[in-house]
Amino acid sequence: MAIDRAAARAEAPGEHASARGDLAESLGDLRFRALLSEADWAGLPPAIRRRFSKRLAAGGSIVYTGEVVEAWMSRAGWLLAQLLRLIGGPLPTGREVGVPAVVSVTEDAAGGGQVWTRVYGRRRAFPQVVHSRKLFRGPTGLEEHVRCGIGMTLTVAAEARALLFRSDRYFIGAGRWRMTLPAWATPGVLTVKHVEEGDDRFTFSLEVVHPRLGVLIRQLAVFRDSAA
Repeated sequence: MAIDRAAARAEAPGEHASARGDLAESLGDLRFRALLSEADWAGLPPAIRRRFSKRLAAGGSIVYTGEVVEAWMSRAGWLLAQLLRLIGGPLPTGREVGVPAVVSVTEDAAGGGQVWTRVYGRRRAFPQVVHSRKLFRGPTGLEEHVRCGIGMTLTVAAEARALLFRSDRYFIGAGRWRMTLPAWATPGVLTVKHVEEGDDRFTFSLEVVHPRLGVLIRQLAVFRDSAA
């Protein structure tokens, strides 16, 4: 059960981590924290809690830089990624490794969420740039939107050293109108995993698994904490 936001604001510092870390969280962004139970949130590494609790001013951004270390896709996954270029290319389109990766998070004051921008370098072409918007609403409390009114609801879970975002339902909509896409019209389950690796390093992995075709796309990038 997600913790109450008001209760989270009033929580006394120093209960689960250092006083400095908990003080930063108590004054920070509680939106991701509210999507997990208190026990699950407290079980995450302090570095992940800090990253997902940073308070950004309207229009403010934070940037993480790293490198793509794994990029794999099946033939069906490659075809899917190319077709999705029509809506801005929300999935990785290439198999290059050892290329730069950049993730920037910008506070979206108008929508009350965050704009995530991912940049994947290419050796012989311009970098691929992926834009999406995370909004804290909907049946699961979190949605991710890309272009052409397409989006998905996300569930959030915690593991030993990781924070997981997993697709729940895909939809298409405009204004107040929205239609949930049937399972056969979706690419399958998309999972993004944020794993703390230690030494100020963390990884973002992305995996798309189709119920019949299996793994379509898998990508892993290693980043260094910007605070380091």
